[in-house]
Amino acid sequence: MKDMNIYVIAHNIRSLWNVGSIFRTCDGFGVKKLFLTGYTGRPPRKEITKTALGADEFVAWEHVDEPMRVIEDLKKEGVQIVSLEQTDSSIEISDFEPKFPLCLILGSEIAGVRDDLLESSDAVVEIPMLGQKESFNVAVSTGIALNELRRKSVV
Repeated sequence: MKDMNIYVIAHNIRSLWNVGSIFRTCDGFGVKKLFLTGYTGRPPRKEITKTALGADEFVAWEHVDEPMRVIEDLKKEGVQIVSLEQTDSSIEISDFEPKFPLCLILGSEIAGVRDDLLESSDAVVEIPMLGQKESFNVAVSTGIALNELRRKSVV
């Protein structure tokens, strides 16, 4: 059977409530492991636990200071690295054809995904925006992206 695993790297997410929501979303979409990198908060924190509703106890996670180490290790295992970011060359996520196993990189609420992480990615995908704002909240974006990726993993 094909390995349909999804990993997530959450890099420099400042809001603990966003981190908790990402935990809950990762649980709901069966993410194999969540990597909390940089200054992303990590359990045990009451703000994370409140929004995670206990998912922080079920989702496998690890804190790693530098996300490039995680990316290098996952690439050695044949994992496709995909950043969620708006760039001049990003692909709309609905048009993207993922290869599994896959790792989705999430960036800071303010700065997005770091340039070196984008350069290390096999693909960069974006969620189209139809309103006035330039982007969705990182936790909301995580849910949209994981839903689209999971939908494509069962086709």
